[in-house]
Amino acid sequence: MSVNLLEVNNLGVRFHQPGGATTAVNNVSLEIGEGETVALVGESGSGKSVTALSVLQLLPYPTAEHTQGSSITFRGRELVGAADATLRQVRGDRISMIFQEPMTSLNPLHIVEKQICEVLTLHKGLSKNAARSRALELLELVHIPEPEQRLKSYPHQLSGGQRQRVMIAMALANEPDLLIADEPTTSVDVTVQTQLLTLLNDLRSRLGMAMLLITHDLRIVRKMAKRVYVMYGGEVVESGQTDAIFEQPQHPYTQRLLAAQPSGTPGVVSPDAPVVLQGDDIKVWFPIKRGVLRRTIGHVKAVNGISLSVREGQTVGVVGESGSGKTTLGLALLRLQHSSGSIRFDGREIQDLRSKSLRPLRREMQIVFQDPFGSLSPRMSVAQIIGEGLELHELGGSTADRQKLIIAALEEVGIDPNSRNRYPHEFSGGQRQRIAIARAMVLKPRLLVLDEPTSALDMSVQAQIVDLLRELQTRHHLAYLFISHDLSVIRALSDEVIVMREGVMVEHGKASQVFENPREPYTRALMSAAFDIDLA
Repeated sequence: MSVNLLEVNNLGVRFHQPGGATTAVNNVSLEIGEGETVALVGESGSGKSVTALSVLQLLPYPTAEHTQGSSITFRGRELVGAADATLRQVRGDRISMIFQEPMTSLNPLHIVEKQICEVLTLHKGLSKNAARSRALELLELVHIPEPEQRLKSYPHQLSGGQRQRVMIAMALANEPDLLIADEPTTSVDVTVQTQLLTLLNDLRSRLGMAMLLITHDLRIVRKMAKRVYVMYGGEVVESGQTDAIFEQPQHPYTQRLLAAQPSGTPGVVSPDAPVVLQGDDIKVWFPIKRGVLRRTIGHVKAVNGISLSVREGQTVGVVGESGSGKTTLGLALLRLQHSSGSIRFDGREIQDLRSKSLRPLRREMQIVFQDPFGSLSPRMSVAQIIGEGLELHELGGSTADRQKLIIAALEEVGIDPNSRNRYPHEFSGGQRQRIAIARAMVLKPRLLVLDEPTSALDMSVQAQIVDLLRELQTRHHLAYLFISHDLSVIRALSDEVIVMREGVMVEHGKASQVFENPREPYTRALMSAAFDIDLA
């Protein structure tokens, strides 16, 4: 009888498409012992999630199929090809899974209580009252504040960290033997990430469960896992003890993965460089309305009295946790969100300009969003997406001239211009972000607001995008307002750093000073969480 909790042997997965079959996973073998944390590491497309979904037999059959000889045993029981009744006993009961994006994994039409109780009634047969009582215990277990109130909340009423905690509570409802955590902290900021990882580790120890941690973030692996499997191109290329993998990686891909950190330093900005954007006492307050007459009883002060300036060739980094007001500030400075205070672009006051007067300035003020898949229209080709701004601002003259500008913009960001008639879904995440940057750059802007442009990308792709942004800034003397919760990216690009919390600026200074000698306890907590150092 197997001594391991889970054994995967010679796993192969093939997807059948109209153009033929594609092999996503090839000859993968791994094992997990009782109570052990094992990491499965690799970039997007390496086969990590397909491997995890195979364990629970959640692949889209019959489009996907296992190749001959594939075997997955859990406590000695074969899961590949197992009967539905057998799989129902395992899924969500003995093996649970936390998915990467809780907002798409939770049902937006049901309150938290209903979603947790559904797991308990299905597998445990609990009564309505018993299930509710257990759901409340689970929310307390994962440290959600005001759990009674949160039971009645819908997913959109929770923060990203709270939604992920609800997912963890659902996964742990039946005290599984194995928890599969698929990129569980990718979409949350560094302090919440640290809290969630600490929570998972504590719960694993307390419940005695094993964990398969799927991630591309090697910092997480080092903190959490005893052993590591590295995947590349659908295959396991290296495996072993975590310390050994980090200290003496053998495979070239593992070496490249470990070296793929955003690096470098920002260029030197002349103190005489012209100020491109200046904001003084920027405020964005959202009214809180109550009662039948919807009277305003207070305000949510999303941004409360922020002042800053960005010079030509300079990057000002804005950091803080989710809900700190970073994105709202960026939108306000671009006049995409109503605000009060003074906003000057190239010395000209733009706060009170009407849309018609503001439009000519729009081409000089561009924004790149966090999720390129969401910000690029799926109905438009890449050429149409990039060319839309040229047509709107009547740039480029003839159709042929505009095509030349589109080709030049794609070449500048490292995208093959011959692919310009393809659609966004045909590109990788990193390529889509390059296309989003090209869409902004084709208009020759002076200011780019970059709102979390690397947070959804693999580490190596992050490093490539950082290098690209630095190169574009040097070539075109761009001013960047860089919004991020990833402090390693901010450190690599920013001359100055603004730290925000609950709508106010808690610290502001040269990047070197803020990173090396932070003054405020909140900033020190951010640094400690991001770089795993003690700044207390």
